[in-house]
Amino acid sequence: MMAAAWRALLREAWERSVVFTQFICFLNVFSNHVAEVHQCLGPSMLPTFNVSGDILLLEHLSSKFEKVRPGDVVMARSPVNPNLVVCKRVLGLEGDRVTVLPTSSRGHVKQVVVPKGHVWLQGDNAYISTDSRHYGPVPYALIQGKVFYRIWPPEGWGPVLNQQP
Repeated sequence: MMAAAWRALLREAWERSVVFTQFICFLNVFSNHVAEVHQCLGPSMLPTFNVSGDILLLEHLSSKFEKVRPGDVVMARSPVNPNLVVCKRVLGLEGDRVTVLPTSSRGHVKQVVVPKGHVWLQGDNAYISTDSRHYGPVPYALIQGKVFYRIWPPEGWGPVLNQQP
């Protein structure tokens, strides 16, 4: 009698651990290939996002199928610090001519053609943003995904719209 109870208990534990493992695997695949929650911190995307950090939904399908367009907000690996993920707006795709504003008062406006396989990323707050004006065009492969919805703070809840440059 006691052995049967232990067997039933072990079977129940095994079945629950299998379901739990499947759920964790599903979450991993979903967050790596479909969508995930991400935070955008810092002043570079003012006034679109708050300095203290907005919680955003990021979808991966647009970047995987090369459907990112100028005006979209994306999260990308920083080309200068791969441990950092930056939140920027796409201003140009490969072959586009982008007008680059100076990063200092001594600089001058210039035109840049985005090379093949790259995008031009800039923060909405051009005065405080470290972006393609500093590190040049960003390889398309560094794009993690497109921001499509802001879920925090509550007063900013809603879709993140494309703003054509």
